[in-house]
Amino acid sequence: MRAALLAEPGDHAALFADAHRTIARAIGLGAPDRLLLTSSCTQALSIAIGDLPWQAGDVVITSSLEHHALARPVSKLVHERGVVHERAPYAPGRPFDLEFAARLLCGGRVRLVAVTGACNVTGEVLPLATIADLAHRHDALLLLDAAQTAGTLPDAPGTTGADVVVFAGHKGLQGPLGIGGLWAAPHVRFTCPAAVCEIGSGGPGPALAPFPGFCDVGSVNLPAAAGLAVSAEWLRSLPPADRSRPLRLAARLHTEAAGRPHCRVLGGDGEHTGTRSFVIDGLPLERAEAHFAARGIVVRAGSHCAPMALDALGVPRGCLRIGFGPTNRDDDVDAVLAAIDAVRPA
Repeated sequence: MRAALLAEPGDHAALFADAHRTIARAIGLGAPDRLLLTSSCTQALSIAIGDLPWQAGDVVITSSLEHHALARPVSKLVHERGVVHERAPYAPGRPFDLEFAARLLCGGRVRLVAVTGACNVTGEVLPLATIADLAHRHDALLLLDAAQTAGTLPDAPGTTGADVVVFAGHKGLQGPLGIGGLWAAPHVRFTCPAAVCEIGSGGPGPALAPFPGFCDVGSVNLPAAAGLAVSAEWLRSLPPADRSRPLRLAARLHTEAAGRPHCRVLGGDGEHTGTRSFVIDGLPLERAEAHFAARGIVVRAGSHCAPMALDALGVPRGCLRIGFGPTNRDDDVDAVLAAIDAVRPA
């Protein structure tokens, strides 16, 4: 990042190209030229969902566990363009009802299945490969919101079979704030008029193009892109045991916390990221962060920008969320469990 901040303007293009290649490799993208770097995953979702060629009566299927960043542009389609939004029901251990989605897809009006790779509240991973196969058999696209899975699971988002992938740099990829991305396979068509910035492009005005360009998403945060490239390479260099440690630690916390009678772990069995959420009797949400901070533990308590997911999980007022990364160790789990034990239920 420092090199990018101090670089002469004439060096910016080469710095960007290098960072862009590295990020595309980390995400596992088969066509790196179809990767747009954006200021966030939220921006990428808004562009990707809003610029598809929607018609009134088209159907978009999501899970019931979506972050607000995905739910909001879908809601706009419903209110402004007559699109129908269907949510696959949630059950613990079954984060996406495949039978429900299959029935809708058989109707022939589903244009897009748009899902998070994993719930940002519970860490439950959706069956992405199965969802992709199901969508493609019925000529629908799969959009993957990989904000929670990029850098956190063994498989890169680009290997899931998704037609559109969006991601955030500052989560599992361990990068800085202010960088995200949007990738779309070559067969995905958009309706946006993309600007052509090169001199001598062959026409008196901007050409119409099916895929948004960098002029459509704003100037790239070059220092953040350089920082994300470094963090992505660092992740790639870690031994497999270090990469998988967050999943093991979270699984251990899940099992041992569930054995505390005053602690309810949200979500069911199955594959998870390194994130878990809890409701702890005797610890109001407004005091939860301070309770853990006093013991040297950083947690989040609240709605986690996911009101749809909280409704599906039966905790509309919010919950406590804890996540692990590659540098955490077993004694961090011990500390969290001790903090849970320190709560005295009423």
